[in-house]
Amino acid sequence: MLKRTPPDSPSLFDAPPLAPDFSLELAARAAGHWPVAGTDEAGRGPLAGPVVAAAVILDPGNIPDGLNDSKQLTARQRERLFEEIISSAHVSIASSGPALIDQRNILRASLDAMRRAVAGLCTAPAYVLTDGRDIPPGLACGAKAVIQGDARSVSIAAASIIAKVTRDRMMTRAHLVYPAYGFDSHAGYATAQHRTAIDTAGPCDLHRMSFRPLRKD
Repeated sequence: MLKRTPPDSPSLFDAPPLAPDFSLELAARAAGHWPVAGTDEAGRGPLAGPVVAAAVILDPGNIPDGLNDSKQLTARQRERLFEEIISSAHVSIASSGPALIDQRNILRASLDAMRRAVAGLCTAPAYVLTDGRDIPPGLACGAKAVIQGDARSVSIAAASIIAKVTRDRMMTRAHLVYPAYGFDSHAGYATAQHRTAIDTAGPCDLHRMSFRPLRKD
C-alpha cells in the first residue's frame, strides 16, 4: 500500500473562520482614501418584502465589540449591536421594494439600494467597501468589492447588522397588515408555512412575482 506523506502546509479545511477587522479600512486610509464606508444588504432571497441596504462609517476610536456577519449572530446580539452602531457611527439605510425587484431583478435592485444608502450618508465617504462580487453602479467615489466582506471588514459587518435588523423589523410590522402569511416568523423566506399561506390566501402586494413559485411562465 502506498504510504502517504504528511502535507507540508496547513489544510484549508483546518483554517480558522474569518473574523472581521479594520485592516481593509486602514489600507484605504494609507492610500489616501478617508473616510471609508462599508455597505451590505439583507433580503435577497425571500419571496416577499423589500431588500434593505445599509452603509456605515465607523468611528475608528469607538468600534463596537463583537461585530461579525449578521448571519453568525443571534437576534439578541444583532439588536444590541444595532443600537451601538447607531449611536457611534454614521449610518444610512435604503431599500428596494417588490415592484422594483420585479422590474429590475434582485441583483440590480440590491445594488441600487446599496448605492442610495451610500449616497444618504451625512458624511460623504472617499472609499466604499461592498460585500460580494459587485460594486453598485453610480457611486461618487472609489470602491472595492470584498467576497465574504461581512466576515472580513467590520464596516461591512456593521452594515450587514443594520440591514438585517431593519428588514426584520419591517417584516414584523408587515405581519400586522398581512397576518395570513406569518411574516413575523419567517421574514418572507420560502418556508413551508409561507408556501402554504400563499397557496391558501394567494400572494399580496409584498410578494415578488418574478420569484418562483410565484412567477408564472
